[in-house]
Amino acid sequence: MRLEGLGMGGHPLYLKPRLGPRLGSLLESPGVLNTLTDALGSPLHVVIPDQIAANLEQFRSVYGRHHLSGQVFFAHKGSRSSALLRRLAATDAGVDVASLGELQHALGAGFTPDRILATGPKNPEFLWLAARTSVTVSVDSRDELEQLSALIRKCSLPRADVLLRLSGFDVPGVRVLSRRSRFGTPAAELVPLLEAAERHSDAVDLVGMAYHLDTTSLAEKATALEGCLRALEECRSRGLRPCAVDIGGGFGISYLADGEQWERYTTELTAAVLGARPPLTWGGHGYGLRNEGGTLRGSLGLYPAHRPVAGARYLDQLLSHPAASLGGRPLGALLVEHLYDLHTEPGRALLDQCGLTLAKVLEVREQEPGGELLVRLAAKADDVGLEEHGVLMDPVLIPRPDRRTADQPVAVHLFGSLCLETDLITRRTVFLPRRPEPGDLLAFVNTAAYCMDFHATRAQQQPVARKVAAWQEGGSWRWCLDDQYWPTTSVGGAQ
Repeated sequence: MRLEGLGMGGHPLYLKPRLGPRLGSLLESPGVLNTLTDALGSPLHVVIPDQIAANLEQFRSVYGRHHLSGQVFFAHKGSRSSALLRRLAATDAGVDVASLGELQHALGAGFTPDRILATGPKNPEFLWLAARTSVTVSVDSRDELEQLSALIRKCSLPRADVLLRLSGFDVPGVRVLSRRSRFGTPAAELVPLLEAAERHSDAVDLVGMAYHLDTTSLAEKATALEGCLRALEECRSRGLRPCAVDIGGGFGISYLADGEQWERYTTELTAAVLGARPPLTWGGHGYGLRNEGGTLRGSLGLYPAHRPVAGARYLDQLLSHPAASLGGRPLGALLVEHLYDLHTEPGRALLDQCGLTLAKVLEVREQEPGGELLVRLAAKADDVGLEEHGVLMDPVLIPRPDRRTADQPVAVHLFGSLCLETDLITRRTVFLPRRPEPGDLLAFVNTAAYCMDFHATRAQQQPVARKVAAWQEGGSWRWCLDDQYWPTTSVGGAQ
């Protein structure tokens, strides 16, 4: 069989996923995984509630290292799992909700209102329930502040704690600008925003500043945090007494085990787009890159799948970053010196290693004699969602127990079960260590963040993947349906 996707040196272009102890142990239990898919069908999502609690502890350790107080709010939008949310409710974490449904879910999972933060676009029903239950509201604009205040007066609701979310920071003397965001009020309009907060002080109590940036840039986030610190000083000069700054999320995940594999793949992809080597994708897709007369154009529209610093370590580096416009002191030290609480909203980072998606192989055939294999799975592209979020990572092949196929790398294209040319599980050519066969499983690991739920559909009357929660107990894996899991379920399990 020809391996058209071979890279330099004639080796397969693997993108091996990073596996933590819990996910690794689960993948070493093929009997459990085959039993689950035989019973509940393919595709199937499996979440690991104990892992999200362990991830929280990593963030808490960074708070402790910098002597900071404040709350870690899980960004609910990353997952619809009840099991993961209920497991977090059993810790000291908070939850960031961005819709009425998410707020109801959080309250029903066991979070008390003082541990809930309402963010995102808000309709009147969302604002009403947030104010009625005394949830802190992160306000994006003067209009939203006016709407909330009017609602509180009209419905005789309790006075609401609010954070004012800012954007578009420009630090004097520093050339790094934070990128534009649709969320938050431009920092240049801070004074009118504060005047509105003072005008509505009978309905709202200003407790802090916030920002949200969709970037992996440490310098941009540091610029925004400096801007919030200056805004807090402006508040104090006006006699206000805010006590917190919320820096949002964006701490990220490193999905791959080997950074060299990522560098090698992106280099080879560039060469393929320029026509210097055979294609690496179905239909010559360039992931944002294109060839214009022999010149490379565009930009790579992929998540940086291997990140040397991500998650809690990213937060640690941000807090250690010097505030250029505030005397060069570390940002974490400035927060401590001014007695400000630090709030964070990790979503993806708290979901790291918290789950996988199983899909059964239905069909394997050659596109042409000796060519790449076309592999059809009992899953839709929407059920996996890695490509939709720009994450490239190899699935783990789990042969049926009776298979004894010798290791021999094969190049495959992974297709879904919809009657659509565009139903591609992944656009790139994927290398597997051996040929898959009908009945085998492919495990797409680390899919708990966004990939399980964000784009799930019931297209062509095909069901959305079911979800189960799994935990270790006495050296074995136990499981239940996701919505049947409660923190009491896994009491006595491995920590």
